[in-house]
Amino acid sequence: MNFIIVISDTLRRDHLGCYGNEWISTPHIDDFAAKSLLFLNAYSASFPTVPHRRDVLTGRYTASYTGWAPLSAEEVVLPQALRDGDYVSMMVCDTPHILENGYYYDRGFDGFEWIRGQESDRWKTWPPAPEHACDPRKIRNPAMLQARHRRNAAWWRHEADCCVARTMGTACDWLEDNHRWDGFLLYVDTFDPHEPWDPPPWYVEMYDPDYDGEVVDYPLYSYTDFLTDAELKHARALYAGEVTLVDRWVGRLLEKIEDLGLLEDTVVMLTTDHGFLHGEHGIIGKSLIGEGNMAYVPLYEEISHIPLIVSYPGAEPEAKAALVQPMDFMPTILDLAGVEVPATVHGESFAAVLRGGADEHRDFSVSSPHLDAETCAASVRCGQWSGTFWSRPKGEESTADKAVDGFAKTAGLEVDRQNMLFDVEKDPRQQNNLADRHPDVLADLREKAVAFWRSVGTAPEILERW
Repeated sequence: MNFIIVISDTLRRDHLGCYGNEWISTPHIDDFAAKSLLFLNAYSASFPTVPHRRDVLTGRYTASYTGWAPLSAEEVVLPQALRDGDYVSMMVCDTPHILENGYYYDRGFDGFEWIRGQESDRWKTWPPAPEHACDPRKIRNPAMLQARHRRNAAWWRHEADCCVARTMGTACDWLEDNHRWDGFLLYVDTFDPHEPWDPPPWYVEMYDPDYDGEVVDYPLYSYTDFLTDAELKHARALYAGEVTLVDRWVGRLLEKIEDLGLLEDTVVMLTTDHGFLHGEHGIIGKSLIGEGNMAYVPLYEEISHIPLIVSYPGAEPEAKAALVQPMDFMPTILDLAGVEVPATVHGESFAAVLRGGADEHRDFSVSSPHLDAETCAASVRCGQWSGTFWSRPKGEESTADKAVDGFAKTAGLEVDRQNMLFDVEKDPRQQNNLADRHPDVLADLREKAVAFWRSVGTAPEILERW
């Protein structure tokens, strides 16, 4: 059995046709889903980008002990464990945060390719920094964006030059050369459709053809009142264009997998780390960021409820209701490979779900930033209920937090930290807070989360704040 994991950063579940979207073109992913197992209840675990990859590669709920940080030398990672089964492993990645600045998430892979130029990547030094297409006050970290991503992207001449295209093309090339290995792991990680949203213009014109205003392609993470209605609509169109761009180039990889006859003996997993708010709940972004400070926001369904599509050899295509999380990927792959699961793993194999012998996995999911962050919200999904509750403040606003973008920030922004409870079956957009009406349900969800965190060895002084 071979394994291919494809992660597309910030790919909102409800922006794919296979999950019910009716206005964004994603034919290649939709076709893949129609032939595969479509998971209806996959949820993020450790939030955001870097912690998520750590969950995937270690099989651990890493938010219980660390935040946005380098991969430690002690943690057992998936390619390392697969080596016991004589697997060859390869990483193809354009997501800079897990490779730059000594983060070392390529550890354990037999080979890796870093596709350069995405967002904060310190790559090109020429040409002089291109100008923004909007007032810089509407952009998150305009100096970094101008000096890095805009300069890197100034070299693009054709669609094939953009990061997702080069990443998927490199993965295709690797498969052509390596598909005859007797057991391989290919890990493919693209930062698109994460902002900055700069797909070729014809993709944007599919969704907002007549727009002639400012282009806010890397917006502040903020309440949306700094944008006009037209600017917010165009920001959504920019993101939709990125989603369609990702679909086109992920489609090339999926086609290559099929052309090489790999679907007969290869598990292919397509997923993301989290979603993004495009004005829902009055916010654009996935947190609030000011000048050197930040605040976490609740991990609403738009953020925590993620797509997961799995092609399993011989499985009949169907929707799966099983509740799964990213730390379950590693033990599932090791289970299917016949390799012993390390004792360090927190996740649980859902191989039985893939084989068709079960359609249940977890009783509930827990999604959160690092539990020892200054103040943050955890989200628990169990049955019809989604609950959000906050940790007590540490009172250490000077504590640096690198979450979201890798730049140190302090917890200095104010945010409404109310506990919330939603019946997401009746209220999927989470508009009606039922916490006061059902305090017992919210208390039960909190107890479930704390019991889970205790079971994975969370330090008592951290648990006490929850």
